[in-house]
Amino acid sequence: MITDNNSNARRVKMRKIPITALTAMAMLAASATIASAHVGLGYAGGFAHGFWHPIGGVDHVLAMVMVGLFAAQLGGRALYLVPATFVSVMAIGCAVGFAGLPVPFIELGIGLSIVVLGTAVALGFRTVIAVAMAMVGFFGLFHGYAHGAEMPETVAGLAYCAGLIIATALLHSCGLALGLIAASRGGHRGETLMRAAGGLTAVAGVAIVTGII
Repeated sequence: MITDNNSNARRVKMRKIPITALTAMAMLAASATIASAHVGLGYAGGFAHGFWHPIGGVDHVLAMVMVGLFAAQLGGRALYLVPATFVSVMAIGCAVGFAGLPVPFIELGIGLSIVVLGTAVALGFRTVIAVAMAMVGFFGLFHGYAHGAEMPETVAGLAYCAGLIIATALLHSCGLALGLIAASRGGHRGETLMRAAGGLTAVAGVAIVTGII
């Protein structure tokens, strides 16, 4: 009887962990409605600047975490192919931005990435991996361009790019972790909270696109 009670207590405790984490994610999404849409303008050289630039911008954080959650919902090879596609195309976009080549509607593309990815997570959208990769890659180009356009023409710019890629991968990993925990331990509540986070993120994206924030 004591053993059963201890086992039940451990299971309850384990279930509280993903619920707490997903609640934090939902709060993060909600904070986008009162935070600035894009930060980090100005000098952006060095690894630290590159690392903190996407983390300091709520629009980038939401989009990149949603990529991880979306990949977790799809499962299988999408767990690594979808985030890897975003990072790879983002790096290309970064180079295009650094070169100063014209790409229209950058801010609109970033805002729409939040709307689309948040909606995909909220609806539990299922699609083939190729379509998911194309979708995140398309938006990764806009995010990369925005960062690359701010990268200085110095050696520090290479360090900036390295920091940017690492930070992006970490944000994807956070989304993946939350999604996998919700699927394996959160049960129905975990799935509900994850979808709620996606819905709040989509609303924040609409606010960014329309200029409310």
